[in-house]
Amino acid sequence: MALTIALESGDMARFADAGHFASYARTVDSRRESNGKKKGSGNAKCGNKHLAWAFIEAAHFAVRYDETIRHWFQKKCAKSLQVVAIKAVAHKLARACFHVIKTGAPFDAARAFG
Repeated sequence: MALTIALESGDMARFADAGHFASYARTVDSRRESNGKKKGSGNAKCGNKHLAWAFIEAAHFAVRYDETIRHWFQKKCAKSLQVVAIKAVAHKLARACFHVIKTGAPFDAARAFG
């Protein structure tokens, strides 16, 4: 997974912040709203589909093997659907991955999911 994410991401300098990278990795909704009104539903396939797949798979493994992430996931599942919760884990992993690659700091699950 790490190799796929690293190769598909490319140079992190092209992303302004972690939110732009998460959007490129398709871990956020593609809604367009203004003043609470829906403005369209297009643009759902904008971004990198391989990164989207990699982060969803990484989220499944993270929930299975990391206690901190599992606890956060279970709290999220209590409030929403399991699919929404796994997508939220993938989004948090994408943001954390951006910072890990950009700064070289080690991944800290407690900081990302605390």
